[in-house]
Amino acid sequence: MDERTKLLVSLAAATAANCIPCFEYLFCEAEAAELTREEIQTAVDLASKVKNGAHIALKNSMNDIMGLEEQYTMPCCEQSKNSLCE
Repeated sequence: MDERTKLLVSLAAATAANCIPCFEYLFCEAEAAELTREEIQTAVDLASKVKNGAHIALKNSMNDIMGLEEQYTMPCCEQSKNSLCE
């Protein structure tokens, strides 16, 4: 994996983990590697979608445990009929 891709994956992981110090460090590294703000923002946006999906799955499981009927739609289901979250 090339260095630019490693940095983008790492920035996404820092986003998903809510690790601000990691993100700050990696952001400086990404700028030094001449990644664009658009490339970085794309990685952050994708990580946020994954993180949001995990939170929705958690809320749905909690509702199941509590016997509540309300279920939230997983964001991945909006994009693909072949998603694992169906």
